[in-house]
Amino acid sequence: MGNIRTLALQDKSKIKVLVVADNHQQRMAFSDTVRSCGLHLVGCVTAAQLKDKLVGYESAIDIWLIDSDYDEHLATMTSASNPVAMLVGFSKAPYLNEAQQYAKWQRKLKRKLAQMLDLPTLIDTSVYKEEGSEWRYVVFLGASMGGPSAVKEFLDHLSPALPISILLAHHFNQTMMTTLPRILNRHNNWHCQMITSSQRMRTGQCLIVPIDKQIVCDSTGRIILLDQAWAGDYKPAIGQILKNTSDVYGSDLINIIFSGMGNDGSQYLDLIQDNDSQLWAQDPSLSTCPSQPQAIIDSGYCTFIGSPQALADKLTNYIADKAANDTTPHSFIVSDL
Repeated sequence: MGNIRTLALQDKSKIKVLVVADNHQQRMAFSDTVRSCGLHLVGCVTAAQLKDKLVGYESAIDIWLIDSDYDEHLATMTSASNPVAMLVGFSKAPYLNEAQQYAKWQRKLKRKLAQMLDLPTLIDTSVYKEEGSEWRYVVFLGASMGGPSAVKEFLDHLSPALPISILLAHHFNQTMMTTLPRILNRHNNWHCQMITSSQRMRTGQCLIVPIDKQIVCDSTGRIILLDQAWAGDYKPAIGQILKNTSDVYGSDLINIIFSGMGNDGSQYLDLIQDNDSQLWAQDPSLSTCPSQPQAIIDSGYCTFIGSPQALADKLTNYIADKAANDTTPHSFIVSDL
């Protein structure tokens, strides 16, 4: 234990942790907590998957977190890896969007890890707070047919130094979706990437919502990837995300709908209005496909219409005006979908 504590004090990222849990929700929560402590997550698997994957690990596992039947086979595997510490069984994790209950559960697991490592300071550790500059506003972009070029032009005229984090929902097929980050990243300093796991918003970042799995945002800026498909015809569901983000971020949210087909995004606009969230749209006459931004404009709730460049300029000026006039503290609530 003395050696592992010394290693933790020097560089926690060198401590190897393996999670074995049969429940998907439990695996997500375990892996999230391990990463938030700054430890090195070697793998996160079910007991069945472990049989095939253990041989691929290059070195001994320091800590095992197990929430599965601890049978003879698993006992043999853990013993062979010569771990420093092992935790078998833990209380069921709440869903990640149940912010208060999840935070309480996570603190409990952190206390347990701190005891296992004899490292009390681990309880207060959060590597997430160290990542990136602080964002103040969330910008949600919705797009469909003709959207990539419009969103690209928008990002090209927008500084990544602004205190914003961008979330993009784009109707695309799965094959085309993989090319979208490369298209949007070209010739600007924005970091565009697909959401492949639960993560936190950061400035200078444009996170792209997957089409095969739902997401939900919470008040801490966490984007939580759910293991369930989008309901309805639109994937991802722009209207559903609009409602969630508006309920959570209120007046600190700016929604912009770009070129696209259909009326996805127009379902909950009265609720968005009640939350004082901004709603802007690309000029339909400048859109490859005008029906989606036109549906937003026809709702009567859209407060600004312009080209992608004009929308970028408007956002820059809007943020500057808010910074000059808004002295209220940053406070969010949590929304349930």
